[in-house]
Amino acid sequence: MRAERVFAYGALAGLTADLLLADPRRGHPVAGFGRAAGAVERVLWHDHRGWGALHTAVCAGGATTAAALLARAAARHPAASVALTAAATWAVVGGTSLGREARAIGAALTDGDLARARARLPHLCGRDPHSLDERQIARAVVESVAENTSDAVVGALVWGAVAGVPGLVGFRAVNTLDAMVGHRSPRLRRFGWASARLDDVVGWPGARLTAALAVVCGAAPADAVRVWRADAHRHPSPNAGPVEAAFAGALGVRLGGTLAYGGRVEHRPVLHAGGRPVTTADIDRAARLSRRVTLGALAVSVGGRLLVARLAKAVQTARAGTAAQKAVRRRRA
Repeated sequence: MRAERVFAYGALAGLTADLLLADPRRGHPVAGFGRAAGAVERVLWHDHRGWGALHTAVCAGGATTAAALLARAAARHPAASVALTAAATWAVVGGTSLGREARAIGAALTDGDLARARARLPHLCGRDPHSLDERQIARAVVESVAENTSDAVVGALVWGAVAGVPGLVGFRAVNTLDAMVGHRSPRLRRFGWASARLDDVVGWPGARLTAALAVVCGAAPADAVRVWRADAHRHPSPNAGPVEAAFAGALGVRLGGTLAYGGRVEHRPVLHAGGRPVTTADIDRAARLSRRVTLGALAVSVGGRLLVARLAKAVQTARAGTAAQKAVRRRRA
């Protein structure tokens, strides 16, 4: 079975498993990778970019290499290759859990239980929830749904289309390292630099595809494009900016502003200043948009992989035909 079909069948099966089952509740491979990366960090940590780069290479490189070896071992058996791709997709894609966590916080806000909403917010993002009111929590959830649609779903599918199982695993490894050490805290500013910059690089294509799909799948395409073009560059993250701006325009809401991470306060630019403030009802709207973007990303990733394979085959056939014609002319001469 050709590699593009293996990815198509495996990605579809893996995403279906995520839609039906969400993340594995026990023994999650990403959690296991996080524990291993944490152990490596304790050994290698120095307040130096070079040691941080080594940490990134060991952890992300090791995970990607292991995935490549598994994929190579399974390559002789199509069913095993599809099963491995499906398992990897299910392990690294977290769209259903993202939607469930967002809606759980939305339900708490709807019930007027601000304490429960604050308690659940750290499951979704790293912000300090204790001083947030209802609208601020709702805004944090919508922003997290937007950003994590790219990080937890679309980016993985893009790299899976490019490089199969190693692409899926490698992307998730880099993204997890960024979440662990890619912070601007005094301890990690230098050590986490390499992980943060590598995450910016590998996240670039998925973020742009996420933003484009938010435009296509949202209720206000023109507004989404306008806000993306006008405000995305103002966000401190080169990848979260386009995604959050496109979601803001698509949902008609205003994102950005002041937020706090573990005692550190950031004053981010406002995205879609002409939009209305986020309300609790927008959480469900953002989750539904995220689901549509997920399905669109699957279609684009699988379709793109099949199209590239078909074009490559056509080029190869054309070259073979040209070579045969030259050989015939040489014999006639």
